[in-house]
Parts: sequence; C-alpha cells; structure tokens
Amino acid sequence: MSDMHERAGWLRRDAEHISGPLPPLLVEAERLAATLLHGVHGRRRAGIGETFWQYRAAQPGDPLSLIDWRRSARSDRLYVRELEWEAAESAVIWCDDAQSMDFKSAGVERTKADRAKLLSLSLAVLLTRGGERIGLLGSEAERPTTGEGQLQRIAAVLSIDKPDRPDFGAPPKAALPRAGKAIFFSDFMGKRADVFPALEYAAGQGIRGAYVQILDPSEEVFPFGGRTLFLSMTGETRYETDQAASLREAYLARLAERRDDLARVARRAGWELIIHRTDESPRKALLQLFNLVSGGRM
Repeated sequence: MSDMHERAGWLRRDAEHISGPLPPLLVEAERLAATLLHGVHGRRRAGIGETFWQYRAAQPGDPLSLIDWRRSARSDRLYVRELEWEAAESAVIWCDDAQSMDFKSAGVERTKADRAKLLSLSLAVLLTRGGERIGLLGSEAERPTTGEGQLQRIAAVLSIDKPDRPDFGAPPKAALPRAGKAIFFSDFMGKRADVFPALEYAAGQGIRGAYVQILDPSEEVFPFGGRTLFLSMTGETRYETDQAASLREAYLARLAERRDDLARVARRAGWELIIHRTDESPRKALLQLFNLVSGGRM
C-alpha cells in the first residue's frame, strides 16, 4: 500500500511538472475568447452546414426533400430551407519569441511576450470554435488543423521558452496556406534587413493577413532622461548616455518611420497593421483581429 501511495505521489508531481505551464495560459485565453463570441461564425452563404440561414422560393429542379412543408403551408408558394455554408479555412499565426519580447517597464503587468502569447492563443480558440484550421508557424503545430488537440499543442509550444533565442525576431519564410489567413505578433523592432524581407515574402503569397505590433508603453513615449544605460535583452547591444532626453526626438522619429514602413508593406499586400500596447486591454486587439478574420475587411 505504501508503494502505491508513493508511486501515486511521484506520478502526480511529474504530471503537475509537465502540465503546469499549460493550463494558466489556455484558461486565460479561453476566458478572453469567451468575452467576445460564442458558437460558430458562418460564412453567410448557402451550402453545407447545420445552421439555418434563410428561406428561398423553390425552383424547378429542387428535390422534394429540400422543401420546407411547414413554411410552405403558410403561403401559396413552395419554400426551400437553406443552411449556412460553414467551410473550414486555414489560419496561421506567428508569435515572436525573441528576447526583445521579454521586456516590460516598471509598473506594467505583462511583458510583450505575455501579451503576444495570450492574443495568439485566444484568437486560435475563437477560430477553432468556428471550425477553422489553425497552425503556429515555426513549431511542431505549424500544419493547420482544427480541434482541441491542436489548441493543446499550440498552448504547450507558447508556454515554453526556447533556448538560444535571438535579440529580435522575424517570421520564418514558410509556405502559407492558399486562400487562408496569416497573423503575425511581434514588436517588429529588429534590423530592417532581417524583418522586412520576411514580411514581404509572406505578404507576397496572395493571402490575407495582419501585422500586430505589440509595444511596451515606455517604447512609445521614451520617458528616459539623464544618465541612462540602454541594453538589449541579451546584452549584445549597449549604449550609455548622460543626456537620454536628448535622444527622445530622434527615437520617436525612427519609431514612426518603422511604423510607416510596416503600414506600407501591409497596404501594398492588402494586409492590416494593428498597434497594441501592453497597458491596453487585450480584448480591444482581439476584437479587432476577430472582426478582420471572420468576415470584416480581411
């Protein structure tokens, strides 16, 4: 009996160790997704599905099995009951896991990485609930598929930090699903030669997409003054100054230039650029994204 209790004890400890990082992120994503939408979003088109869409007048050639006799009894015409078309589409998500995403300033609750992961998984939850196929670029969950198993795989990947991460990230140059969607979450603060060729490669594949730039509030307002040491997250980039305030104007100009470049690439490909700060509600950005991918401008 003691051996059984001991075995049960270490089995439980090992299970908690393995699954420990997973539930909080997935639970939080499920909770955020639930605030926006319940049920399946259809495509507002007649076809194969289970959700009633509309009645239409019967036409020559319609089989008798399609006639809604109850509706037709209230009129002198025959009516067909049409269902809403619910064909699964594919969406791929890239969530930047570079070390620059680990940054957060004093007084801010979450890092950029925390927010990117939450939005990525929450969007995956919403699209999965709608029958979409989801994939996470650069991971073992890259091939788009649907179902709870895929959500668990994506959550597991997002919950683990990879070793030897670079300072800044860029999306992988991967083949994207035709007639699908792509959503990239990043600060997009890396070297232009690394970031933009990858963005242009993805946008040039003829699919719909969105760039979501996630920044800490300090990266938008540059509140630094006096003697300041600036370090990248890996420590590879270092800059020290006695007059940090004098850099503010030049920094904000560079940030605006980078944002204009992102918007230009997005606009040329018919993509969207969404700006999100980590001190804002994640619901705002998720609502924007879901409106885009589920029948809005995207």
